[in-house]
Amino acid sequence: MKQIIAALACIAMVSAAFAEDLRPGGKVAFLGLGFVDLSTEGAYNGVREDETERLTMIEQLVEQRFQQEGLILLDLAPIESKLESIANPGQCYGCDIRFGRTLGADYVVVGAVHKVSNLIVSMNLFVRDVRTGETLRAKAVDIRSNTDRSWQRGMTYILKNGIFRD
Repeated sequence: MKQIIAALACIAMVSAAFAEDLRPGGKVAFLGLGFVDLSTEGAYNGVREDETERLTMIEQLVEQRFQQEGLILLDLAPIESKLESIANPGQCYGCDIRFGRTLGADYVVVGAVHKVSNLIVSMNLFVRDVRTGETLRAKAVDIRSNTDRSWQRGMTYILKNGIFRD
């Protein structure tokens, strides 16, 4: 009986922590998404305008969803010059947490799109607690095809099933 009570207490504590980790009104530093082109096409042809536009499109999708959930997106102007020099804010050896602290954020959100080929694109998104540096939520997905619709569907899946768990 004591074991059952202890297990229920642990479940209650985990549930309470889970419920509090992305509270409405929390301040979010969304540092954007990095784009890593690992494809042969990218090596030969360089940056494609349509992929740059897609990256902006899914960044806007992320921003809109966080706002819909009642979170406050912070202005990145105080760190803009430093952020511009970083290709992938999700892999910058803790700069994301340092930027979040500079901005007074509760959470920092980073992610990346990795183009393996024109057929295979991988996306990820991370939400980290600025105070502890702990990753609160994370999700990755591989998508097939390199279109506006596939990118939107990939990021929508991440937001729905990994970040906000509808």
